[in-house]
Amino acid sequence: MPFIKDFKPQSLADTNLFKPIKVGNTEMAQRIVLPPLTRMRATHPGNVPNKDWAEEYYRQRSQAAGTMLITEGTFISAQAGGYDNAPGIWSDAQVAEWKKIFAGIHENKSFVWVQLWALGWASYPDTLARDGLRYDAPSANGYMDAESEEKAKKANNPQHSLTKAEIKEYIANYVKAAKNAIAAGADGVEIHSANGYLLNQFLDPKVNQRTDEYGGSIENRSRFALEVVDAVVEAIGEAKVGIRFSPYGTFNNMSGGAEPLIVAQYAHVIGELEKRARAGKRLAFIHLVEPRVTNPFMTEGTGVYTDGTNDFAYSIWKGVIIRAGNLALHPEVARELVEDDRTLLAYGRLFIANPDMVERLRKGLPLNKYDRDSFYKMSAEGYIDYPTYDEAVKLGWDKQ
Repeated sequence: MPFIKDFKPQSLADTNLFKPIKVGNTEMAQRIVLPPLTRMRATHPGNVPNKDWAEEYYRQRSQAAGTMLITEGTFISAQAGGYDNAPGIWSDAQVAEWKKIFAGIHENKSFVWVQLWALGWASYPDTLARDGLRYDAPSANGYMDAESEEKAKKANNPQHSLTKAEIKEYIANYVKAAKNAIAAGADGVEIHSANGYLLNQFLDPKVNQRTDEYGGSIENRSRFALEVVDAVVEAIGEAKVGIRFSPYGTFNNMSGGAEPLIVAQYAHVIGELEKRARAGKRLAFIHLVEPRVTNPFMTEGTGVYTDGTNDFAYSIWKGVIIRAGNLALHPEVARELVEDDRTLLAYGRLFIANPDMVERLRKGLPLNKYDRDSFYKMSAEGYIDYPTYDEAVKLGWDKQ
């Protein structure tokens, strides 16, 4: 796998990207973040992080001291899951494996935050049925897509509108997962409220057709996410909690920019978080997926939403903001974004292929090309076999 051709790297060492910053209780050496990247290497049954490769994968990407890593999406409970090869953090076996992973990251003097994940209608109804679990969503009407509807009907596991008692149960599971993460040694957690998963579904007016206090208005649609935030903050402290949003995302059939009130929805939920911050409970960060990436399954540069920006968040939220979305191949955009002194940048797909991403950005070195076909493959290939720049040169990649 050679270096990316037709890309002119540039050093970002002279920008704010290489200034230290405090995030929650952690002192980052620079402002480069590994965002949550689903890799589907966990073992089934049990959703246990891969005992052979996961520790090495995270160790490689934490090699620059003072780097912030956010783990792949991690299920808060069996009911919140439904993908056999994604990890969880509800069982003793899962926690034991995460403990080793976190220890490796800390040995490199870097930091780790666990992304807490619940799928909702993005899950597989037939997999859930196999395990005796419901197919949950904000509302019973309207499936994510025709394929999900067909699977749900065939498996006799129709989409289920969460009851208020079940919402409370999810909140309790977020709390348990957060406590497990901290007990295993994580520096904090990120609540996943983006990319069309359960909390994002509640925020979205197209998906959330409820008529109770969890739907029907902007305030009500924000309620579930805010209740999760409040409960997790109460359990582990606000300095150990962040949250991720994707206002313009369309993945998993979200509205994105097609909804005229989408910015109003996110301005409300972010405003509520700022209100809590001013009352003494400021979250460690807010993490925003840029409109540059509306669907993570599309190739970089496609599916860009050009009629909106996340800049509105800065006029509301006065804490740290992480921005993610096709930045590795656009150093000119990265340079502009980090002019704001509260901004961190997350590099996703190309951090998979470049375990020494921090050094490459510092020195303006060429980037390894990634192999998309091995992103979710159950093998060490495409996971822990990408070389550092020095190793790639020894392999002759600079000559290819």
